[in-house]
Amino acid sequence: MQKLFYIIFLFGFTCFSQQQVKASIKDSTNLKAKNIFGVDTFGTLYYTTEDYSFHKKTKDTTITYTNFQLGEITSANAFNSLKINLFYKDFNTAVILDNRLAEVYKIDFNTIQPYKNVSFISTGFDNTLWVFNQDLQQLELYDYKTNKVRLKTVPVQSNALDLKSDYNNCYLLTENFLYTYNYFGSLISKHLNDGYESLAFSKSHLILKKGDQLHILQKNKTEIQSIEHANLLINQFLVTNETLYIYDDETLRQYQLKIE
Repeated sequence: MQKLFYIIFLFGFTCFSQQQVKASIKDSTNLKAKNIFGVDTFGTLYYTTEDYSFHKKTKDTTITYTNFQLGEITSANAFNSLKINLFYKDFNTAVILDNRLAEVYKIDFNTIQPYKNVSFISTGFDNTLWVFNQDLQQLELYDYKTNKVRLKTVPVQSNALDLKSDYNNCYLLTENFLYTYNYFGSLISKHLNDGYESLAFSKSHLILKKGDQLHILQKNKTEIQSIEHANLLINQFLVTNETLYIYDDETLRQYQLKIE
């Protein structure tokens, strides 16, 4: 009986350890873009072009927002399509757009007291943004309507590389670690950065890039796994639910993530 137990245990452990995540090609689209910042569940594309314009492209229409005074858009987050945020790092400024790409708020961090030198922003809940204060090396949840910081995290000890979030969690990738915070600003997990350079996030998965290899941290999991995919030069990558997007050479490819 005891031998049978060990056999079942070892078999189960072996099956678990051999689980693989594969990316199978689904579709591809031709698109000429400078940066792609989002694809929602309806296939709406959010991207910029060489003239620094921000575009929202649906099946039938494309609408555009341009602010030539602020120049190049460093990042954009359309997780909440009613409050799209654009960040212009060179001018230390964020802009909030509605779903028609009309400007709703403009946040000039240079004029805020105390001054904020911001290197990354991402969406928070209500009227907030997660901002990484580069001078203080910490995350702040900033309410842009009241001009108040709702909370601050403990400072990190290495340079920030990327920042992504939704209403519930915020993921900060630094040179040393990947940090996960909840919406109270409490640290809920911490992973050693094993050469990861950037990340993409949806409500189901967190994708990490290391060279031309992608890795995945599945929801409610603690182990980071590699993704088996075709050998591609990965210029940009996104994830929406179970769909992985890789953009390169004016082609946006869609892959279905499968756990085998």
